[in-house]
Amino acid sequence: MKEYILNSIEETHKWARDFANTLHAPITVALHGDLGMGKSEIARTIIKTLRGTDTVVPSPTFTLVQNYDGISHFDLYRICDVSELEEIGLQYAIDNDITLIEWPDIAKDILPENTIHIYITQNGDGRKLVIQ
Repeated sequence: MKEYILNSIEETHKWARDFANTLHAPITVALHGDLGMGKSEIARTIIKTLRGTDTVVPSPTFTLVQNYDGISHFDLYRICDVSELEEIGLQYAIDNDITLIEWPDIAKDILPENTIHIYITQNGDGRKLVIQ
């Protein structure tokens, strides 16, 4: 387990860029945290680091998944039943891609053992990240 205290959005971006450069497919990253904690911001920075800063990275809140040539970004907030995960291609992504998952709790039974779990909480004006 590692902990990071990030006191600004700039520190968050730097951490996410550094973290992105350690990722190689297939790997799954589960982003845990309440609304507004920065899950999407971290995912967006990882994607832009690996696919170019000009990459357009919309939130997958309504589409449920966005793909970026070997990176899959899922938002499972609106998923109500585990059976929907197969329909949106989660298992395929886990097996083949760098897979970033926001709101991963519904998928907990299919996440691989080597999933990197990032827990994001408020820390003053910044954020605390706990990596497991």
